Amino acid sequence: MSARDILLALFVVVIWGLNFVAIKWGVEEMPPLLLTALRYLAAAFPAVLLVKPPKVALPVLLVYGLAVGVLQFGLLFSAVHLGMPAGLSSLVMQVQAFFTIALAVLFLGERPGVPQLAGAVIAFAGIGVIALERLEGAALVPLLMTVGAAFFWGVSNIATKKAGKVDMFAFVVWGSLVPPLPLLALSLLLEGPDAMMAGLTHMSLRTVGSIAFLGYCATLMGYGLWSYLLGRYPASVVAPFSLLVPIVGMASAVAILGEPLSLIEVLGSGLVFAGLLLNVFGPRMLRRLAPAQ
Repeated sequence: MSARDILLALFVVVIWGLNFVAIKWGVEEMPPLLLTALRYLAAAFPAVLLVKPPKVALPVLLVYGLAVGVLQFGLLFSAVHLGMPAGLSSLVMQVQAFFTIALAVLFLGERPGVPQLAGAVIAFAGIGVIALERLEGAALVPLLMTVGAAFFWGVSNIATKKAGKVDMFAFVVWGSLVPPLPLLALSLLLEGPDAMMAGLTHMSLRTVGSIAFLGYCATLMGYGLWSYLLGRYPASVVAPFSLLVPIVGMASAVAILGEPLSLIEVLGSGLVFAGLLLNVFGPRMLRRLAPAQ
């Protein structure tokens, strides 16, 4: 990769890491489902007026929009609202890689390698360690919701694969049109009109900034630059940069939000990160060792 593109990849990593701080700030003042809806409204407009629709089947676009917007981020924002630490959620969300592998086996006929299976076992063992400290319902539920959000991230990845070779920036922009209406309906049903009205009428500048950052920076800029990098380089070169996202997420949560990390959470996080490392670099190591055998 060129020096400029390495800097672009690191820029995306910082944006996606800070994304979790913005989520935390947003859900402190606004109902999480309403906040998620506003995120996607910001991502969709005015971009849909400037970007041509992607050449993709409508069902694929609908599945992507519902999976990533309504289910993935609806669950994640709600989990953070219920007490899931922003930094820890940035790490737990990365188990999407293993859900993606499992779903690819079921729906795409792909076969995972030994390093990927071993990485999944190690990473989910880490989730289990983290869960040990959250066995009380009030703390365990947000963790399980975050794992569920990671699962639906995997679903959206499969939808993206089904889309084939399309303009991914256009795919993200037009996919952002799908979540707002279902999310607004869910917010009205689950959070109530009073909470929605209070959230809209008492928005602080920090909340407005959070929505703008989530919609324009984390969604459009982040995915736009990431798609550009994937278009120029093999996925094996670009993908490892995503391992830095939870590092930035956890560091920024500690530095900006003052979130503590217990020893058990550190140990569990270490296992999750080790599993992710094995998933990304394990196949490459096996290929290098193969000629020597």
